[in-house]
Amino acid sequence: MNRNMLRRLASALTLVVGLLTSGAVSGNSAIAQAEPPAPVAALDVDRYLGTWYQLAAVPQFFNLVCARDTRAEYTLDARGDVAVHNSCTTWSGGANDIRGTATVADPSTRAQLHVSFPGVPTQDARYGPANYVVTALGADYSWALVTDPYRLSGFVLSRTPALEPAEWLRIRAAIAAVGENACWYLTSPTRGGIEAIGPLCAARVAAGG
Repeated sequence: MNRNMLRRLASALTLVVGLLTSGAVSGNSAIAQAEPPAPVAALDVDRYLGTWYQLAAVPQFFNLVCARDTRAEYTLDARGDVAVHNSCTTWSGGANDIRGTATVADPSTRAQLHVSFPGVPTQDARYGPANYVVTALGADYSWALVTDPYRLSGFVLSRTPALEPAEWLRIRAAIAAVGENACWYLTSPTRGGIEAIGPLCAARVAAGG
């Protein structure tokens, strides 16, 4: 395990935890009681298929094993649902992946889906309520902002490993518009993109550094 990377992760996580318990995010209780985040008006599932690079995410227990190069690949399965293949490189340099299924839980916008992973407690049911909400999309589906009805998760996905500074500014605005805080998100090291782990609200990240 790379000790420098581990120290940076620990430092970044400590900062996020501090922000979550400080006045910087004092609106947390209000957010928890707010209406669920609004999905995009319409999601073209066919255009959404393909490979996405995770460039930032709200830390979750299941993604702490990932050190870098976290990706999601979406394809249609035999039932017409979305086959999910998430993968990353671990802290020891090995590969980690998991496969699941995403089913549309909101036929109106098709932007709210239920993602399931067989064998994972509480996530193994193929059908159920939405737990994956696409709340913003870049031009030509170049990037996507994803959260859940309770705003407990968050993912910045991109078709490319890196984004221009202007796109990062749009993403930060989208995060604020959905009622989240960019400081909750940690950048995800990606080959060809951002190499450091740090809060997305940091100025150097907003500048694409």
